[in-house]
Amino acid sequence: MFKAEPFINEKIKAVEDQVGDGKAIIAVSGGVDSMVCAALASKALGKNLLAIFVNTGLMRKDEPEEVRDMLTEIGINFKIIDAQKEFFAALKGITDPEAKRKAIGEKFIRVFEKEAKGFGAGYLVQGTIAPDCIESGGNGKKTIKSHHNVGGLPEDVGMGLVEPLKDLYKEEVREVARKLNVKSSERQPFPGPALAVRCLGEVTPGNIATVREACFIVEDEIKKAAKAGKMKLPWQYFAVLLPVRSVGVRGDERAYGKTVVVRAVESADGMTATHADIPGSVLSAISKRITSDMEDINRVVYDITDKPPGTIEWE
Repeated sequence: MFKAEPFINEKIKAVEDQVGDGKAIIAVSGGVDSMVCAALASKALGKNLLAIFVNTGLMRKDEPEEVRDMLTEIGINFKIIDAQKEFFAALKGITDPEAKRKAIGEKFIRVFEKEAKGFGAGYLVQGTIAPDCIESGGNGKKTIKSHHNVGGLPEDVGMGLVEPLKDLYKEEVREVARKLNVKSSERQPFPGPALAVRCLGEVTPGNIATVREACFIVEDEIKKAAKAGKMKLPWQYFAVLLPVRSVGVRGDERAYGKTVVVRAVESADGMTATHADIPGSVLSAISKRITSDMEDINRVVYDITDKPPGTIEWE
């Protein structure tokens, strides 16, 4: 049976041994994996650790501000990098999901290498967990999707990788988070490539702005419904923007608008999942709010696919 406290002590020692008197940077996104990793690495390295949050332009609504607050609360050295233009440029014209993930992984590493040089760091700490490695084709498994921090990494990474959580699954990471009093311990999972994998087709600032608002509405309505006792809060829930248009009606006029998918799942570790049963009244509230608040959306659909055969995210 997994026990958080011995694991924490073991990994603090392991990070100390690996990095020694050197310095490291850590990639943080605000999610439970990277924030737990930051808390662990901070205990091991203190001032010799610098946390880097990269604002890719692909994050959820108000996320950069939330991450700033969480890092401040942990008491870790941190730096926020605005790289929105670089990421959108790197993703321009790309529609293939694997190509997107690899482009994002490459861009992240180049940003981190630059920051590491300025800080004098020889190591990169990552919140990689077991499903990331397995789905990226590790341990002799076939690739399902290349996680940006594993299969999406370029071959010429100029730093040593430190991955203290790579043998853990999500619920075990949450146990560690609770023990360390990490604020994001109960936060729902969010993909490393962020909204880029919820925007099918080309990633553009306009498409990301659309899926960002749709995701916010889905999260907000489901949280309100759960708080009101109408449903249980799912393990993960979000919106996906499809690269298709369909005919609709606004007022008395024809509207040729985009389609948003509502996705919610139940899972223990992210390796398998079942679709969550969202009450019809909640789905109706989501649909009405999206189509009334977002003029370019005229159709909302609900994904009831389990994993397998689907994946949790669409890309």
